[in-house]
Amino acid sequence: MATRSALTRNALAANLPEQVEVAEGGLTRPESLEPALQGVTAVHLLSATGPDHVPLETGAHIVDLVRAAGVRRVTVLTTGADGPVEQAVRASDLEWTILLPIDVMSNALGWAETIRSEGVVREPYGERLTASVDIDDFAAVVAAVLVDGGHSGQSYRVTGPEALTPGEKVRAIAAALGEDVRFEELTPEQAREHWRGQGWPEEGIDFMLTMWATVPPTVGTVTPVVKQITGRSPRPFAQWAAENSHAFR
Repeated sequence: MATRSALTRNALAANLPEQVEVAEGGLTRPESLEPALQGVTAVHLLSATGPDHVPLETGAHIVDLVRAAGVRRVTVLTTGADGPVEQAVRASDLEWTILLPIDVMSNALGWAETIRSEGVVREPYGERLTASVDIDDFAAVVAAVLVDGGHSGQSYRVTGPEALTPGEKVRAIAAALGEDVRFEELTPEQAREHWRGQGWPEEGIDFMLTMWATVPPTVGTVTPVVKQITGRSPRPFAQWAAENSHAFR
């Protein structure tokens, strides 16, 4: 059985399963990767670092180290930007596959506090459709590509089985809880004041409002990638909500 390894900045805090070989290092410090790459044949890379999704500027250095270590196959979790990691991977002779999860269902955990305390979710642009994917389904796609190959030179948008509005997601969470949970649509001005009250920085507020005001139709377009690569259908949001209902209680 192939060894599964994971890179983390803090091995003690990683809380990974016992069968995972843990290596300490960071993509922003490429020199720390050399020990972790020994004996590795396939790698999953991030194209950005931190909650602000700033593109990694170390892409070319990382790819050089990966190739020198004898890695032949890589997947890249992209944010949709053609940043240094994506560019370096595409320019290499590696078997690369770039994967874009349109949105992950676990982002809904950001609603947990107000659902628990007030039974409500408040957001602007309530009609936007998002084809969110369960993070476990996305991880299964990554694992299948890295282990089985067959997708070299491809870029895929990875989605769940349906496109839902925020209100539809809230109703699914309410059904999983067996409780009433309301969705209240805010105007952009109301959202700005609401997020200010939560301590958000102005640049973060501007980013979110601009992003949600300009959501492209493709964000709500369902793709068959999960089924095609893993052989099983992706989980619907209602199943995710049922499996994670404890987080909202």
